[in-house]
Amino acid sequence: MTVVGGFGAAVPPGPRAGRVWYAAYGSNIHLERLAAYVRGGRPPGGAREYPGCRDPAMPAASVPVGLDGVMYFATRSPVWGGGRAFYDPGAAGRVLARAHLVTVEQFSDIAAQEMYRRPGADADLDLGEVLSSGRSVLGDGRYETLVRAGDIDGVPVLTFTAPWGVTDVPGVAPSAAYLRFLAAGLVATGAWDTGAVAAYVARCPGAAGHWSERDVLELLDDRSQG
Repeated sequence: MTVVGGFGAAVPPGPRAGRVWYAAYGSNIHLERLAAYVRGGRPPGGAREYPGCRDPAMPAASVPVGLDGVMYFATRSPVWGGGRAFYDPGAAGRVLARAHLVTVEQFSDIAAQEMYRRPGADADLDLGEVLSSGRSVLGDGRYETLVRAGDIDGVPVLTFTAPWGVTDVPGVAPSAAYLRFLAAGLVATGAWDTGAVAAYVARCPGAAGHWSERDVLELLDDRSQG
């Protein structure tokens, strides 16, 4: 895992204990989308209202990162009406992502909402196994597998995905609204231009063959004109 381009590791001054980097590789790359998980609310184009985190503060920092593995779209989201993004760290490839510096409590609450659980209903996630072994399977649900993708400035980079891999499930094309958030979020990092983002998204399994580079560029153009 690497911090991309000239965006140096950026842990702000203050205590590091109790903080992790949440590596978002799907629509939560976009800060407006992430805000629905953190502050609560319904993201534009989404069909679900989120309760938000117990601590509604937005991330202390966000940096673009490259993860080893493959991002792919599969299953069908009731929120967006198309395929959801998943991460297979065992596949050969490179994933464009954005790491958000959050508290362990916030990471637990974001994960709970992805798992359709109520934030704060249980204790914060036990990160012992994922920190020591790099992987922790909490259940057989879509986002109930935790992965340690690396470290930034000595702070662990964590994300969540499905227990299966890219070759284990059929691909499902993502919806326009979902893909727009994902692609616009990558562009907003400043690390990749629209052409690079469009090419990346269009070749991801599940999107490939359904969304061309031109299609993704048009989504980004619609966003800029809207």
